[in-house]
Parts: sequence; C-alpha cells; structure tokens
Amino acid sequence: MERLKTGMRAARRPDLTLFLMRRAVSARIVAMSVALPGNDQRRPAAGGFLSTFRGLWPYLWPADRRDLQTRVLLAFALLVLGRVMLMGIPYALKWVTDALASAGGSAGLAALWPWLAAAPLALTLIYGLARIASAALIQLRDAVFAPVFMHAVRRLALETFAHLHRLSLRFHLERKTGGLTRVLERGRNGIEEMVRLGLNQLVPVIVEMALLIAILLWQFEWRYVVILVAMVAVYMLFTVKATEWRIAIRRSMNESDSEANTKAIDSLLNFETVKYFSAERRETERYDKSVERYERNSVKAYQSLAFLNFGQAIIFSIGLMLSMALCVQAIRAGRNTVGDFILINALLLQLYQPLNFMGTLYREIKQAAVDIEEMFELLHRNPEIEDKPGAPDLHVAAGALRFEDVRFAYTPERPILKGVSFEVPAGRTVAIVGPSGAGKSTVSRLLFRFYEPQAGRITIDGQDIANVTQLSLRSAIGMVPQDTVLFNDTIRYNIRYGRWDATDAEVEEAARLAQIDSFIRGLPEGYDTSVGERGLKLSGGEKQRVAIARTILKGPPILVLDEATSALDSFTEREIQAALDRVSQGRTTVVIAHRLSTVVNAHEIIVLDKGVIVERGPHQRLLAQDGVYAALWNRQRQVAEAEETIKRAKDEEGPSVRVSLTA
Repeated sequence: MERLKTGMRAARRPDLTLFLMRRAVSARIVAMSVALPGNDQRRPAAGGFLSTFRGLWPYLWPADRRDLQTRVLLAFALLVLGRVMLMGIPYALKWVTDALASAGGSAGLAALWPWLAAAPLALTLIYGLARIASAALIQLRDAVFAPVFMHAVRRLALETFAHLHRLSLRFHLERKTGGLTRVLERGRNGIEEMVRLGLNQLVPVIVEMALLIAILLWQFEWRYVVILVAMVAVYMLFTVKATEWRIAIRRSMNESDSEANTKAIDSLLNFETVKYFSAERRETERYDKSVERYERNSVKAYQSLAFLNFGQAIIFSIGLMLSMALCVQAIRAGRNTVGDFILINALLLQLYQPLNFMGTLYREIKQAAVDIEEMFELLHRNPEIEDKPGAPDLHVAAGALRFEDVRFAYTPERPILKGVSFEVPAGRTVAIVGPSGAGKSTVSRLLFRFYEPQAGRITIDGQDIANVTQLSLRSAIGMVPQDTVLFNDTIRYNIRYGRWDATDAEVEEAARLAQIDSFIRGLPEGYDTSVGERGLKLSGGEKQRVAIARTILKGPPILVLDEATSALDSFTEREIQAALDRVSQGRTTVVIAHRLSTVVNAHEIIVLDKGVIVERGPHQRLLAQDGVYAALWNRQRQVAEAEETIKRAKDEEGPSVRVSLTA
C-alpha cells in the first residue's frame, strides 16, 4: 500500500511534462518547422501555400458533409457583403464632412438625397450603423465558418494519429516521442492558422483591394490606382524578402524548441535513473543549454520582426502621403471636395490594417504551411509493413507455427537471423534461449510482423503470415513482454485492453487466474485504481500479472512470452511462472527466455547463438550434450546457489554480514 501511495505521488509528474512542453514556445510565435529526415515520398513543396491549401481542400470541402459545404458558401456570401458594407463607411464620413463644410452639401449628394444633404446627424447615424453592420457580418461569417475549419483540424489530426499507429516499429524506434508530439501540435496549430488566416483574412483582403481599385477609378482618377498598386507591390516585395531572411532565424528557433522539449521529456521519463545517479544538476544544465539557445534565437526573431514592421510602416506612409497630396491638389483645382480628402484618407487608412496584416499573413501562412508539411510528410510516409491487396484474414484451426529458413537483418551489414528453421506443433511449448544478441527477441518481432524477413517464410497452420492481414495475425497472438508498459488509466481498463467487449465479470475472472484479483480488491478503489504513468504505481510483478490477465482475457490460440520474468526476483518469478504455465496450457507457446530455470518443462528448447540454431531438444538431452546450453545452465546455477548462500548468511548472522559476489 505504501508503494501505491508513492506511485500516486510519482504519477503527478506528467503534469510537469505537459507544462514544460507547452511553455517552451510563446503562444503568439509559430515556429518554423524542420523537415523530418529519411522520407522523400510525395513531399509537398516546402512552405508552398497553394500546394498545402490543395492538400487541405478535401478537408475544408468534405464530400460527405453537405452541411459543411453549405456553410462554406454562406460564409463566402457573408464575406462579400461585409466588405461591401465596409467600403460604405468612408463614404459616410465623406458625406458628413461635406454636409458640415457647406450648408447645401455637395452637389452630387443634394441631387440624390436632398433631405440628407443638410442632415449631418442622420449621416453620422448611417456611419455608425454601417460600422455595426460590418462588424456583425464579419463575426457572423467567422461563426458560420468555424465548424468547417475545426472539423478539418480534427479530421486531419485524427488521420495523422491513426497513420502513426500504422507506421512500422522501426520508425518509432528511430523517432523521439517528444519530437513527434511537437510535429502533431505544430501541425494542428498550423491547420488552424492556415484556414483562419487564409480563408478568413486573405480572401477578404483580396475582395477589399478589388473594391478599392474600382472606387478609385470611379470616384477619383487612375493616378491614385498607380500609387496604390505601386505601394502594395513594394510593400509585399519588402515583406517577402524580409520574411525569407527571417526563415533561417525561425528554423533555428524551432530546432532549439524541439530539442528543449525532447530533453525535458526524456529526463522526466527517466526520473528514477536521474535520482539513482544524483544527476539533477547535470540534467538541469543540459536542459538550460537548449533553453538558452532558444532564448537567443527568440530575441533575434523579435528584433527581425521589429525591423520588418518598421519597414512596412514607412512604405505605407509614403503611399498614403502621395495619395493625400494628390487629393489636396485636386481640391485646390476644384475637382474634389474636403469630403473627398476625408474619403481617400479613410479608404487608405481602412486598408492599412488588412494590408499590414498581409505582411503578418504571409509570414504566418508561410510558417503554417511548413508546419503542416511535417504532418503531411507523416501522412505520406508509407508503412514499412503493409497488407497485400486483397489479403485474407488468418484462420487459426490448430495453431501450428513454423519458421522456414528465415533470414533477417535490421541493417544489411549486420545479419541477425541466418537461416533459422523450427516448428512449434499445435498446443506445444517451444523455448528459445541463448546469449544476449543471439536474435531471440527478433523472432517475436518477426512473428508479429513488425518486420519482414529478407528470406524464408513464417507460417501458421500452413498460411504464410506475409499473405494475411496484420490485424487478424495479431489478434491470434497473445504477448506477455519483459517490460510491461501500462496505460495511465485504471487497472480495469488495462486488463480489458485484451478484449474490449469483455464484461466486468470476465475481467475479474482473468485477474483471478493471473493471481492478482486479491491484491486489486485490497486497494482502496479496487479495479478502478489508477496505475499511473507507464504503470509506475505497481511493482514489476504486479504489472506482469496485469499483462498476464489481459492476455488471458484476449484468449489467443498462440502465446508469446518474451523474457516475461527476467526482470523479476526469484520469489516473484516462481509465482509469475506458475501463472504463465496455466495460461499456456492448450496453447501454442513460444517462450523467449534468459533464465533457463523457466523453460525446463518446455517440449523443445532451441538454443540460438549468433543468429543460428546451435542446439535443440528437451532440457535433459541438452544437458547431456554438454554444449552451449549446458554451459549457460551451469553458469546460472552457480549464480543462483551463490545468491542462496548470501541469503542464508544474512538470515543467520544479520544485516552486518557483507558478501561480495562476481558472476
């Protein structure tokens, strides 16, 4: 019970991990992403808005959701109507100014609406209503479109998450979990930025620019359009050049961000190891180096942003000044009124915010596109192991397992299995033993099709497992690994993971058969007790019993025990071994073992050494051969006897006795 309380305290650490993950980057800075190495398949153009938007479009216009398509059309209609209303606001200011400047108002206004020309208060009311209507239409458009882009975010994030589970074991062994979570987080945020900025801001600005050009040509003259177009062109050219310069800074900042998060997660996941070696200061200094690099790059990013904003303000101010100077000359010449001066000023100032945002828009879309590219890159990465087209399900009748001249290497220069052949008859137990690095665990990985052999084949009841679906294959095999990692949920959840549709009674029966039911019922919350991160609230033996219970609940015809007791003490090992013996009865069982005492009752023992089978047979026959197996057995027996001697000495003479043992 004390161990459980200690585990509960330890389980609070994920909150700190999450905090460190989220605080490392400001919520207002979207870091430039770094392309994942080792994958060039169908890779989108880096940072390309159009290519990225084409990839997003099926999610924004889902063929199976007519309601969302209707929302897209309605949002666009509201967008156009809102921008037209927005263009009316400067005209209201012009009319008010002209009405105040002369008793009769402007000639054009008097001809159209004589009763309004002399009513500045009424025109002021129209101005206010126009602003309210414009703001209402913008907010209504955002509200209408929100379900569309949030559905796209959810659907794409879900597909990426599911695809990560389809990728090979090799991919996940080569990747760092912290780095992958950052890819998912940045990709999800990038989608929101791309859709929100691109569709809610870019399209409205384009519509507003078109309306403004039409107004300038109709209300004023072509020289205003020339000034406007030249100003916008120079503005955007400066923005693009400056943003490209800033990309290297952003990329470096992103690298340091990912590095800091990865180191923080890695250190916290190895919390106990850090404590064992009193390495808190070293870990803190190691993390601080990454954060210091992130700090330095963040300062550069802010400084470059200040330079960019200042340059944009200068360019816009020059364009505004030239337009207003041209209007002043037209007023002196009698071609325009004071109200026209207010109109041109209001039109351009009204353009300033979206035009200024165009700079931000380019930067953020550029960054979001590269962030989304990482997510697309994951989606476009083909799994190393894929089902063949039209592959049938595996049908297990008896469960006979056969390896036929299997050859495998993780890398070509280092072969692991060199023509391994053996058979496990239905309902029998075969153990695979040998020194470290002999290829024992590789056998189980090939059986689960985490990897494919380069030569040879593996069959179950005569069916080549390379030709059947992975889902049906893995559904037929149960696994009790050496290092059982549990989900951060309840004991009931972890046992039920073996068969999700099992009843509570079946879950509890499986726990009873695994000899853990009484322990669970003794806990304050029973089966609803949380096991903590990776099951840290439970001891090694208790976690193994949970793993055995969920395998019992799964009820597979084939069972793999991959060094299931090697990390346990001798007493716990005997208890777990008894439970494993009951589970394996009547099942085709492959036992991968380090401790030979756990396999003496196997029907056949296969001795692997350097990727080849050097000996095989039952326990007694292998001992009689006085070969590799006998040497391993004698060495382990000597260690066991020495450990027993130490235990007896401590029991007889007390804790002051110290015995040194080198095995």
